[in-house]
Amino acid sequence: MKTIITFVFVLFIGLSAQAQTKVAEVKVETIQMTVVTTIRVEKKVTSKGCQVARLYKRDNARVKKELSFITKYNRAKMA
Repeated sequence: MKTIITFVFVLFIGLSAQAQTKVAEVKVETIQMTVVTTIRVEKKVTSKGCQVARLYKRDNARVKKELSFITKYNRAKMA
């Protein structure tokens, strides 16, 4: 019964969507805009001393170790 009601509902929605009358297309006025190519770049460099970034030999070594874990169910079993 549920299948029949669903089928009738889908059929009703499909037919009502096709029965819609098309509205006449409304033309929209277009606006023409020009492209501005003038670019001003102002660069101010202020130095607040010497800053050093820390560089590590192994990037994300701890994260990679944790993501590559092996559970006891993944291990090979002897037959």
